[in-house]
Amino acid sequence: MSSIRLYQIIKTFLHYGLDDIVPREMLPWYAKLGRNSLFWLRNKHKDKAIALRFRLAIESLGPVFIKFGQMLSTRRDLLPPDFADELALLQDQVTPFDGEAAKQLIISAMGEEAFEQHFSDFDLVPLASASIAQVHTATLIADENHHKNIVIKVLRPHIGKTILADVKVMSRLANIVARWLPDGKRLRPKEVVAEYKKTILDELDLNREAANAIQLKRNFEQGSEYDKVLYVPEIYSEYCHKNVLVMERIYGIGVAEIDTLNHLGVDMKLLAERGVEVFFTQVFRDSFFHADMHPGNVFVDATNPADPTWIAIDCGIVGTLNREDKRYLAENFVAFFNRDYRKVAQLHVDSGWVPTNTSVDEFEFAIRTVCEPIFNKPLAEISFGQVLVNLFNTARRFNMEVQPQLVLLQKTLLYIEGLGRQLYPQLDLWQTAKPFLENWVKEQMGVKAVFTKIKENLPFWNEKLPEIPDLVYDYLKAGKESHTQQTQLIEKMTQQQQVNSQRLICSVLAAGTIIGAALFFGQNQLLLAGTGLIVSVLFTLLALKK
Repeated sequence: MSSIRLYQIIKTFLHYGLDDIVPREMLPWYAKLGRNSLFWLRNKHKDKAIALRFRLAIESLGPVFIKFGQMLSTRRDLLPPDFADELALLQDQVTPFDGEAAKQLIISAMGEEAFEQHFSDFDLVPLASASIAQVHTATLIADENHHKNIVIKVLRPHIGKTILADVKVMSRLANIVARWLPDGKRLRPKEVVAEYKKTILDELDLNREAANAIQLKRNFEQGSEYDKVLYVPEIYSEYCHKNVLVMERIYGIGVAEIDTLNHLGVDMKLLAERGVEVFFTQVFRDSFFHADMHPGNVFVDATNPADPTWIAIDCGIVGTLNREDKRYLAENFVAFFNRDYRKVAQLHVDSGWVPTNTSVDEFEFAIRTVCEPIFNKPLAEISFGQVLVNLFNTARRFNMEVQPQLVLLQKTLLYIEGLGRQLYPQLDLWQTAKPFLENWVKEQMGVKAVFTKIKENLPFWNEKLPEIPDLVYDYLKAGKESHTQQTQLIEKMTQQQQVNSQRLICSVLAAGTIIGAALFFGQNQLLLAGTGLIVSVLFTLLALKK
């Protein structure tokens, strides 16, 4: 099957003239011969730009490649701008599979008795259909008096095998690109395909998505008014399986339905600002963020137009930041706010993200070139996401190592900023985010952060406190014993060195005796010389014994 699929992919690529990406003069003779031998596969889209042809080819190859193209569009650190812009236009509009087949998959997962007992009004016509799964509406029967409107997400049949087959072909193509494309090494196609494989395989486990959604919901249910700016539908985990997800049905308005939101009188400025707050709260407060917030996964609860709430679904892809990442970002933000570009450059070198032999002066100048002009513009004209993209591109010139968690961060920020500016074109993301970030930096790097750290470690210290005297005693005792052992070892080594010196002296005397005997007696007195040798050896052995 993979060979047939490989031919289909090559046929599609050649029909869209994607072989033009690799200059013909760079191809070896056998590659040119192979291309000429496929004379019936000609470029049918010569009138279109190469980036557009690339997107159309990806679209025609089906859902797995569309998903790959969507992921690839976020890698602006690797792609030329025209390719990234084209791939960002990919829409995941996939023909649904048979509703009865979907129902049977759900029944197989949870059992027919459980399905009949807990679910009713299952709609065979899907509410939505995507490349990996589709969603059906139903009613959950909690008990006789409580019925809840829900949706059931179910994976496409055999989608796992299809994905693995296509990923295998992608890996082959990545090897070819890495070898023959002029920018193959920098683009790192093999690593990109490996990253895509991990991401899409994670999305094939709906138990993982359920856990992510539960975590995100808990993070924004801490009782404060601020935390009510994001709503995550309830997950009914007792009915979830690897290929089935059951969750509360939401009735929000798609965030891309601008006319509807305006007609309802939604406070668009507040909604856009809350979107920014939601992003930075997830990233910096929780270190756990929804990393796939494109318009299809974001809705608005406009029940109260003056107090709109964001709704997020599809938590299959999430990003996390560890303490080191957060510390790195904190110090960079502080330096950036203060226009200390040298500090930004030095932090990149110290973190090991750029080679240690990088010229800090040159790197500082490159960062200054990107960042300084934005401070001469009105804040509303600054695209924070684009600044981040430019910084990544600058760092790439200095062989910066790509950090996957920051790529997800960049992708999510671009999504949020794009949605915010679509809702409220005057959105001043910089002004909205800066106070939040400054307060967070103070909390992370100020006196409060020290006390917070002490508070976090206090239970551990309290547990270990009674053991400290014993630990000190054991340490001192071990140190004393170690010192005694080292002294004995040194004395033994000294004695051994003296013995070795005596052996060396005796060996030299014996050799001298032998040579002297040979010279004195001459060649005709070998027997007597041999006797002298034996005597000398005996003399040496007796001396060594002493």
